[in-house]
Amino acid sequence: MIVDCAVYEGGRRREGNLDLEKAYQASRSGDGSSFVWIGMKEPTQEEFDSVAREFYLHELAVEDAVKAHQRPKIEEYEHTLFIVLKTAKYHDDTETVEIGEINLFVGEGFLISVRHGGPSPLDGVRRDIEAREDLLRCGPGAVMHAIVDRVVDDYQPVLQGIEEDIEEVEEEVFSPDRRSPTERIYKLKREVLSMHKATGPLIEPLEKLASGNVPHVHDDIREYFRDVFDHVARANDAVESMREMLNGILDANTAQVSVRQNEDMRKISAWVAILAVPTMVAGIYGMNFEHMPELKWEFGYPAALLVMAAVCLTLYRYFKRVGWL
Repeated sequence: MIVDCAVYEGGRRREGNLDLEKAYQASRSGDGSSFVWIGMKEPTQEEFDSVAREFYLHELAVEDAVKAHQRPKIEEYEHTLFIVLKTAKYHDDTETVEIGEINLFVGEGFLISVRHGGPSPLDGVRRDIEAREDLLRCGPGAVMHAIVDRVVDDYQPVLQGIEEDIEEVEEEVFSPDRRSPTERIYKLKREVLSMHKATGPLIEPLEKLASGNVPHVHDDIREYFRDVFDHVARANDAVESMREMLNGILDANTAQVSVRQNEDMRKISAWVAILAVPTMVAGIYGMNFEHMPELKWEFGYPAALLVMAAVCLTLYRYFKRVGWL
């Protein structure tokens, strides 16, 4: 569905809620600072076909925009620039990253944004960019920068939420509670991998935008893209650090489990050795042979109990001293 369709001229919003034919005519009637921004959210194939026909969008890019699930990239089709961005939002209660997608078609006098999923809504971006007449005069490239900048900025709270959960898992691994957070570690690794798929492939497209090797980007906007490129590079570095940290935590957790299992086996072995002494003595005297001198002795029974207690106490103190108990 079309969320908004407006014409911007001289840095200001001139008209809104246009039909597609008037929007296309407006995109071809102004100078370099006049353009149309059409915002769409999860359009169907039929809804997007009319937009594609009016603005002569390439069929391959249209197919990618409708179906979504593309990796971040930037492609040039004839006179149109096609950009794919991955949006992200972290849900701390479930420790999951919700991934969405924004596709941008940028051409001479127009920008078409297609959003899939809930993260990074663009209504706030539209309000913010409409307050910057100096940037809007630079054409659709300014809106493209505003959208990319918002998407990259929204990565920061996601990374912060994941980092806090990683710190909790690290404390849990070394806590005396003897719980094994292996499942939680693997879930966090999966969410970090999702973020890596969003940040890693985005570095190359932003580097191209910052260098000015793509059309429809005003010279005054390139330095803004350099700032966004720096942000996404730092975000990707943070993701890589989280992956290494989780691998280290998983190794530490495996080692902790192994150590605890060894401690349990030592304790079990120690108690088995202690209990083996009275079991052996009781077994000998339980055979009920007739010629056993101790059976006729008045102090035989208490002496046997005393020997068993002394040996068990000696073994207990020994195992305690060597750390088996």
